[in-house]
Amino acid sequence: MKELLYLKDEQLKHLIEKLFVSYRESFADSKKILNKYDIGLAHQKTIHLISTYEGISISELIGKLKVTKQSLNRVLKDLIKLEMIFFNKDENDTRIKHIFLTKKGKEIFKEIFEIQKKRIYNALLNSSSQQVLNFDEVLNKIING
Repeated sequence: MKELLYLKDEQLKHLIEKLFVSYRESFADSKKILNKYDIGLAHQKTIHLISTYEGISISELIGKLKVTKQSLNRVLKDLIKLEMIFFNKDENDTRIKHIFLTKKGKEIFKEIFEIQKKRIYNALLNSSSQQVLNFDEVLNKIING
């Protein structure tokens, strides 16, 4: 593990390339399903977060996606049109809308998730528990800067 303390630029370039390729491959698996419903990665990311954080508010979703309200509105309009999401107003503050997946939205999310899960599951299954824990820790450190 000591050799990691002395990473050279070339090694870091290869690591970044692997991150690009793993991202591309992970999301390429779901591309056929996205095409079937005429939606894209922005829609996938949005329904993933709505599924994970059921009842998330629009402002919380904007924060997690790090997009503008205008960009998110475009995606939400598409998802409403496809009958994949619905809104409930907050009980205490009616200006706040909470977003939920409809039955159809949950089914489409599950279809996308199942195909992505195969690649991730196989990679984790073929790794030691220590590798999985270390990988998760490193990803968290990359995410949190």
